[in-house]
Amino acid sequence: MAGTAGTAVANGVRRAVGWVRWYVREVSGESVYDRYVAHTRAHDPGAEVLSRREFERRRTDEREADPRKGFRCC
Repeated sequence: MAGTAGTAVANGVRRAVGWVRWYVREVSGESVYDRYVAHTRAHDPGAEVLSRREFERRRTDEREADPRKGFRCC
């Protein structure tokens, strides 16, 4: 019986850690590249996928070009 309770607790902790990891990745923008890759491969499997570095560079350049998307001081 104690083993079953321990397993349930371990599973609960695993789920909680997984949820926190997902949340942090969503809030920080870490998952944006993963969604880009999945979308690109799903819609055009033969298309070239940008490297993570190039993707982030373009994303940053786009945000800096439009002050409504971020990087404003006020």
